[in-house]
Amino acid sequence: MDKISQELERAAAATVPGRAGFDYLIVGAGFAGSVLAERLATQLGKRVLIVDKRPHIGGNAYDRYDDHGVLIHPYGPHIFHTNSEDIFDYLSQFTEWRPYQHRVLASVDGQMVPMPINLDTINKLYGLNLTSFEVEKFFESVAEKVEHVKTSEDVVVSKVGRELYNKFFRGYTRKQWALDPSELDASVTARVPTRTNRDDRYFADKFQAMPRHGYTRMFEKMLAHPNIKIMLNTDYRDIVDVIPWKHMVYSGPVDAFYDYKYGKLPYRSLRFEHVNVPREQFQPVGTVNYPNDYGYTRISEFKHITGQEHASTSVVYEYPCAEGDPYYPVPRPENAELYRKYEAETENTPNVTFVGRLATYKYYNMDQVVGQALATFKKLRAAEAEGSEAAAALSAPVSA
Repeated sequence: MDKISQELERAAAATVPGRAGFDYLIVGAGFAGSVLAERLATQLGKRVLIVDKRPHIGGNAYDRYDDHGVLIHPYGPHIFHTNSEDIFDYLSQFTEWRPYQHRVLASVDGQMVPMPINLDTINKLYGLNLTSFEVEKFFESVAEKVEHVKTSEDVVVSKVGRELYNKFFRGYTRKQWALDPSELDASVTARVPTRTNRDDRYFADKFQAMPRHGYTRMFEKMLAHPNIKIMLNTDYRDIVDVIPWKHMVYSGPVDAFYDYKYGKLPYRSLRFEHVNVPREQFQPVGTVNYPNDYGYTRISEFKHITGQEHASTSVVYEYPCAEGDPYYPVPRPENAELYRKYEAETENTPNVTFVGRLATYKYYNMDQVVGQALATFKKLRAAEAEGSEAAAALSAPVSA
């Protein structure tokens, strides 16, 4: 054993007086890993080690103050919303909340109009004065009949017709995915509603709020337990055979876990350009979409989202790209088929539980990842209670 390995083993033994190693090794300190670490430590008294390759906890939801003193989200804006009272109550143990309802404008035909498309969008775009009833008839008049809705293009044109599809969706989708909407699963654009009223909120969930002091502070409180140890800037492969553990919770890319034996699962990534602007406000809402112009898809201004008061403001430009950190699984049938091969492997991998976006190759919202992690904890708790006989069944992923 080399010197580094010896030091790691000694460190593991030192973290738990009288006993070496951990009950659980958790790979990834984002929502999935952190929720499970908190539950296992506080509810079951388990000894947990969290390992993350990045230099911080919180995963993509990590936030920090930039050089100008503005609270930013380095990995793009993360807006919390959920319809689950249980999930909201769970997270409320670790943060106070600031009510926030996200609003988005789209830059179309030289105008800033509400997105998702609503009554005001149509009236402003076409210089009309329609009522809710009349705009419903308008949508019916322009919608194209689609017998079998299969693609993202089908979803939109069957609701609002070809012209609005071209103005709001086609260009944005092509930038975001480097594919035409006709090549993508219907789920991509089905996430965005169309409204006949004046509701200009981007989300309609029952609970819409931001952690009052930021996501990072929330994660710090979640992980502040003596049974939880954290190793950052660490690839789990460097310590997996050095530090003793009984069960692994893996929230990284599932294809990487199996050394890409069936090939790489396709993802889209993002490049973020953060800019500080020497004035109090840059744009009227938290996010402005640019479906047809420029190389970026949207600009977000953090002070709208966080509620911070500051003499300057910081914004982020988002540029979709093919290479980089994996953000969005590409929803196409052939990719789902490839994932199923890896999913079958997870079901036959003992002592490892797969959880989270990357491990289950699904685009979950933050609350859905929390829900999946809480459901996974119940499964782990039941297996702990049943003993070693149930442990062999722990590897199967749990749906959100």
